[in-house]
Amino acid sequence: MSDWVDEQLGRLSLEQQVGQLLVPYLTGATIDTAAPENRERFGVDTPAEVIRSLQPGGVIYFAWSGNVDHPERTAALSAGLQRTSLDDHGPGVGLMIATDQENGIVVRLREPVTQFPGAMALGATGDPELSRTTYRVTGRELRAVGINADYAPDGDVNVNPANPVIGVRSFGSDPARVADHVVASILGLQDDAGISASVKHFPGHGDTAVDSHHDLPVITHDHETWRRVDAPPFRAAIAAGVDLIMSAHLSCPVFDPSGDPATLSRPVITGLLREELGFTGVITTDALDMQGVRTRYPDGEIVVRAIEAGIDQLLALPAPVVARDALVQAVREGRLSEQRIAESVRRILALKLRRGYALGADPELPELSVIGSEDHRDTADRIARSAITIVRDSGGLPLGDGSLLVTGWGDKAVPALAAALRSGRPGSVQELITGAEPDDAMIKEAGGRAAAVDRVVLITSSAWRDERQQALAAAVAAANPRLVVVSARDPYDLRVLPPDTTLITGYSAIPATMAAVAEVLSGHRTAPGRLPVDL
Repeated sequence: MSDWVDEQLGRLSLEQQVGQLLVPYLTGATIDTAAPENRERFGVDTPAEVIRSLQPGGVIYFAWSGNVDHPERTAALSAGLQRTSLDDHGPGVGLMIATDQENGIVVRLREPVTQFPGAMALGATGDPELSRTTYRVTGRELRAVGINADYAPDGDVNVNPANPVIGVRSFGSDPARVADHVVASILGLQDDAGISASVKHFPGHGDTAVDSHHDLPVITHDHETWRRVDAPPFRAAIAAGVDLIMSAHLSCPVFDPSGDPATLSRPVITGLLREELGFTGVITTDALDMQGVRTRYPDGEIVVRAIEAGIDQLLALPAPVVARDALVQAVREGRLSEQRIAESVRRILALKLRRGYALGADPELPELSVIGSEDHRDTADRIARSAITIVRDSGGLPLGDGSLLVTGWGDKAVPALAAALRSGRPGSVQELITGAEPDDAMIKEAGGRAAAVDRVVLITSSAWRDERQQALAAAVAAANPRLVVVSARDPYDLRVLPPDTTLITGYSAIPATMAAVAEVLSGHRTAPGRLPVDL
């Protein structure tokens, strides 16, 4: 392995070595799709031209960039990008093709790809083997379309109920249990499915009350608290051989008084992750178009500081050409050494060779028929049922016979739950979709319709931070005290619901979860899940 890596380092120019550090997003469903977004960001039109001009080490797929609209097209896009990267006009090295498929609320590939509930649902099952199974299936389906890296699982320990960006993306609030599920997820992706996992967000995003997509959170944990609460999942991931670790865009003044984001902090990236925890794999940034990392410096300065901090891979760059040119200039001016660039390139090339796509197409791609297969869908259904949790039962379960109103958040969740409840149940089932922020007229209508039925099921989604959903819950409860609330996201909604309201959650709004919730509401199944977080 080292001989091949040395050979590539000797062959690649400085610009090509810098390119290996870049993982941009590009627009298009095929390699020849011309898009104005590509012209604006790269100076060329098509994905193939992006690979030839920028010569990046990888790409990241998003739904909004048109890369994952259909499995067959995605597989063809991946194959075409790999051919382009390996031809005479590319860098001659295979691409890392990555995405964020955490499951639950963070997914890039939707149906027909099998949809699973997310990490908190898996934590609620109490069974790490179900996490391994989930990520084995997810990894096999990603690999079938040519994706060889998944920026998952989430290793954050969600100890702050007011966390606006992690929440159900976390396996829970107990560090040891989170670590167990993180390790199982890594084994599912890497050992079973054969694609890279990336645990995130180092040094830990579980105790924030600010969304790093929009601003810079500050973590106030001292070193001992960090070692006890935040570090265990990352330490366990390293012991399990995780390929990548993703940095967080948050400030850790205890470790770095400068106030810089962890992504740009040498005390955090090199001091904690490399030296204290001993990680020798690839360190990637979180998306560099997030405002949490762009509050202090221009884009070119950000990437140079990230490499100085010890980062290897620069993800989702807002200005990829600016980033490449800034890094090349920093080397030529002596701010960054060629050796420092080579260190990161060496790690990236070694990972590509180990995972089997450095020299050509993945020889073990699963057939596209695995995507959304009956076996995979049955597995998702089974895991969704295992996660259903009764957070509080005030005597409202099961629903019994009689007329029923299903209302609240979710233009897909409300019809899905209503349809599942109609199956084999006497009595009419009405639907009223209120939206996430119902106005006064909608709240009044919901209250009126609630008063006219025997039972009401109200679906919420993070109502703990939404006053309009709270007002809706109060109005419906006043109109019909025989109310059951279904949280389609996190269980923290309990804190803002009317007293004695029954609350059930599956930690997700996917169809499999709604069907499983309906079974419990109807009394056909028990709810085996247990809260994985402290309320």
